Amino acid sequence: MEPIIKEKVQQSLDLFSGKDVYLHLETTNGAYASHLHEKMVVGAYIRNGKIHIEHGKMTGEGPYRIGLKMAIGWVYAEGLTDWEIDPHGRLLVAGHDADGKLAVAFQLSLTPFE
Repeated sequence: MEPIIKEKVQQSLDLFSGKDVYLHLETTNGAYASHLHEKMVVGAYIRNGKIHIEHGKMTGEGPYRIGLKMAIGWVYAEGLTDWEIDPHGRLLVAGHDADGKLAVAFQLSLTPFE
């Protein structure tokens, strides 16, 4: 993965607009924060959620936020720092904390994830 270049990620998001896509969205402070007893451990996970994207938008100045507009709502993730397009044409975006640990994963694909 490489650091986000906002314009390049937006161009990649635009390729998914108007299409049914498979979404992988995962957030966690899980094991990374288990030693912090004063913090509540939280996380969210969805894999192969099939959604229709009207359009997607990247905002922020870093860390970034991506929102996907659907017919009756939005999906969004924030805290995004890195990205790539994999050999299968999937958009993989992640947010890593200051220690390099994964905090959020946001992935789009035209075919189901394994």
